[in-house]
Order: sequence, then C-alpha cells, then structure tokens
Amino acid sequence: MQNRTAVRVTASALTAVAAVLSLSACQPGDSTPTGKAPAGKSPSTPVSSPKGPAPATSRPSSGGTATAPAAPASPASATSAGTAPTCAATALKATARQAADRPDGTGTGAAVVEFTNVSARPCTVTGHPTVAGAGNGSPERNKPLTVTPAGAATAVRLAPGGKAWVKLTFVQVQGEGDGYCASGARPVAYPTLVVGLPGSGAQQVALDDGLFAECDNKVTATAVSTVKPA
Repeated sequence: MQNRTAVRVTASALTAVAAVLSLSACQPGDSTPTGKAPAGKSPSTPVSSPKGPAPATSRPSSGGTATAPAAPASPASATSAGTAPTCAATALKATARQAADRPDGTGTGAAVVEFTNVSARPCTVTGHPTVAGAGNGSPERNKPLTVTPAGAATAVRLAPGGKAWVKLTFVQVQGEGDGYCASGARPVAYPTLVVGLPGSGAQQVALDDGLFAECDNKVTATAVSTVKPA
C-alpha cells in the first residue's frame, strides 16, 4: 500500500511540473525554447563583425539629395594676364631703326620703334603711339605729327627684358638731295622723335642711322605688338 501511494504522489508531482513548464513557455518576455529565435531577437550564437571601421556615408541635404563635400578652391594665379600694371615711362627703353619694308623715296619712309621692359617686374603696354618731331633734338620743342592708327589695339604683357614694337610709316620724301613733297609742302627732317604710349609716358628716340625725314607732318602707326614688323 505504501508503494502505490508513493507512485501516485510522484505521478502527481510530475504532472504539476509539466504544467508549470507549459505555462512558462507561453509567457511573453521569458526564455525562448531551444532551437527557435523569436522575431526581432538574434540567436544565441554571436555573429562576427567585419574588420575595420564602418564606411562613412554622406548625409542628404535638406533637399534630400546626398552631396559630396566641396573641394577647396585653388588659389588665383599671381601671374595671370591682366595682373601686370601699365608700364611706367621709367620701365621702358626705346630704340628705332629704318624699316626694311618702306615706301619708295629718299626720306626715312618707315621706322620700327622697339620698346624694352628694363624694370624688374612684368608690366603692360597697349594702344597706338603718339608721335612728335623733336625740334633741334629737343623734346620741349615737340611738333606733333597727325597719327593715323592702323590695326586693332590689344594689351601686351612684357616680362622683364621683354620687347614690343610699333611701325611708323611716313609720307615719303621724293627726289634727290633735299627732295620734295608730292603735296607741295616742304620736307622736314628731325634728329629724334618723341614717341608715347597710352599711360606709359613718352620716349625720345633716334634712328640708328640718319634722320627722320618726312612730308606733311603725317604718320601711320601700328598698335604696339609682340610681333616684330619688317
């Protein structure tokens, strides 16, 4: 009788334990039965992370479009065209020679004036020159010539030692000896000319050979250029 009673007690105890386990499995937030992971929870086995830092991602702007960071602005070039000041009169040295290509006659016909930047810094020259005959070689006794400009004027940047040129074409003296002017005017000869460039003052120049002989006090002048004329 005692053995049967013990068996019944043990069976009742096992039934009670099974009921408790069944209720525990149904409670939310409790441990999950082995082999199944609830939605939103990771299994007990750890997952290895990729090595190294996570790649950076750009955040979208207020408009919703992802944008890359702007590149830094490059510094402005200090030697770009237009940064050089206009050449001062003291920055230029002028010389003159008779042109190889000149009108027929016995006068000067045409002359090429060369401007050299003798300063230590770049500077700019531009435009058509003014031209005057220096009476008796004296600039203060200038006799302006009427200048007819030829060609378009553009700014010319001269590095230290750089050169630019203008060509002066005169009304040619005709005949022999002192010659004559086709217009009937009297020929004029100047030992030097005063040649000026806009904003760059004036330079007194003499020919490397002879005098500036011309008629009618007129001259056609090209704009200053880095192309050496004939």
